[in-house]
Amino acid sequence: MPTALRVLNPATEELVATVPAAGAADVDAAVTRAAAAQRAWAAAAPADRARLLRRFASAVDARAEELALLEVAEAGHTLGNARWEAGNVRDLLDYAAGGAERLNGRQIPVAGGLDVTFLEPLGVVGVIAPWNFPMPIAAWATAPALAAGNAVLLKPAETTPLTALRLAEIALEAGLPEGLFQVLPGTGPVAGDALVTHPGVAKIVFTGSTRVGKAIMAKCADQVKRVTLELGGKSPNIVFADADLEAAAAAAPMSFLDNSGQDCCARTRILVQRSAYDRFLELLVPAVEEVVVGDPLDERTQMGPLISRAHLDRVRSYVPEGAAAVVGKAPGGPGFWFPPTVLTGVAEDAPCAVEEVFGPVAVLLPFEDEADAIRLANATEYGLSGSLWTRDVGRALRASRAVRAGNLSVNSHSSVRYWTPFGGFGRSGLGRELGPDALTAFTETKNVFISTEG
Repeated sequence: MPTALRVLNPATEELVATVPAAGAADVDAAVTRAAAAQRAWAAAAPADRARLLRRFASAVDARAEELALLEVAEAGHTLGNARWEAGNVRDLLDYAAGGAERLNGRQIPVAGGLDVTFLEPLGVVGVIAPWNFPMPIAAWATAPALAAGNAVLLKPAETTPLTALRLAEIALEAGLPEGLFQVLPGTGPVAGDALVTHPGVAKIVFTGSTRVGKAIMAKCADQVKRVTLELGGKSPNIVFADADLEAAAAAAPMSFLDNSGQDCCARTRILVQRSAYDRFLELLVPAVEEVVVGDPLDERTQMGPLISRAHLDRVRSYVPEGAAAVVGKAPGGPGFWFPPTVLTGVAEDAPCAVEEVFGPVAVLLPFEDEADAIRLANATEYGLSGSLWTRDVGRALRASRAVRAGNLSVNSHSSVRYWTPFGGFGRSGLGRELGPDALTAFTETKNVFISTEG
C-alpha cells in the first residue's frame, strides 16, 4: 500500500501535491485524541458549541476562493461549481450551528412521575467522503455531527484530500478544540478499513459506490455500529408529452453533465413520451452540442474533465463503438476528457441504461403512457433522485408518489438543499442526511423516568 497519495490535476494531468497516507496506527491514535476532545466538547454549553461553529463558518467564508481553487486543482471542478461548494460548507456549518441550541428532547405524559428524553451524542463519528464532491459531502456529516456534540474523523478520497486537510486547519484557526475534527488521508483498504472496524468509532457515514457501501455495512454489523450510506443512482428524467418541451430539453443536458456526470443524482435516463420523442430529440441536439467543455478555471466553462485516467476508461467502456448518439464537444490533449453523450436507440436493459456510468453519458428512451413511464423509472435497483416534467398537477403528484426515489423534482432538476432531507431508496443507500433532523442522526435517545410517588 502507498505511503503517500499523489494528487493529480484532472484537467492537465500535472502533479498538484503529495500527501502522506494514514495507516492503521494513525487511525488508532486519532480515535484516542478524538475521544478525549469529544468529552469536553459534549460538556460545553450548546451556545458555546454554536458560537464556535459559526466562527468556523465565517473562517470558511473568508477563505472561500482559496478552497475553490484547491477544489478546481484536485477535482477538476469548474470554478463556478467550486465556489458554490465552498459556500455550501459555510452554509452547512451555519445551519448546523443553529441546531446545537435546539436539540430538544421530549416530556412524555406518564402516570406516577415525570418522563423525559435526552438526545445524547454518539461519541466519535467516522466520515468517509467521496471524490466527486469532496467539500460539501464531507460537511453534510461533519457539521451536524459536531453540532450534536460529537468528534469527527474524516477520511477523504485518495484523489481529493486537499480541501479536507485545509478545512481541518481552518477549524483549528477558528478555535475548535484540538482533536475534535481530524482528517485522515489514506486508502480505503487501510485507513478506511481501520476507521470502519475501530471499536472506538460509534458511527460511519459513507458516500460512494454501492459495492463498497455493502462491504462497510457488513463490517459495521459485526460491532452493531450505526451507519448512514449514500450510494449510487441511475435517476430518471421523465418528460410527458404535455410538458414544456423547450424548457425540458434546455434543462436536460446539465441534469446529467453537472460535475461531468460524476454525480449520484445525475438524470442519466431521459424518458420521453413517444408522441413527443421526435420533437424533444430535435430540441435536445443543439442543447447538448452547445455545452461548453474545457478549462475549469474559465468562468464560461460548464463542464470539466473526469477525475482520473482509470475512470475515463470506465466511462468509455459504456459507449459502444459507432453507437447512435448525440455528442457534444470536448478538448483533446492532456486531461481526462469525455464529450457530453446521449445514446439513442439502446435497449432499456442495456448496461448503459441500467448501470451507473458516473460520467457525462445519458440514454434516451421512449415510453407510451403514465404507467409505462413509472415502470421504466422503477426498472433499476437504485432510487436516489429524479425529475418529472408535466403541466398536469395531478399527474405530477401521482407520479411523484409512484416513482421509488428519495428526492424528486417537478419541472426542474433540483435534488439537494441543505435544509431538506436527502437519501435514497433501494441500493441508493440507508438513512437520511441534511434537513431539520440532521443532528438527531448523530445522537442516541435516552429515556429517564422520575417517580413523584414517595
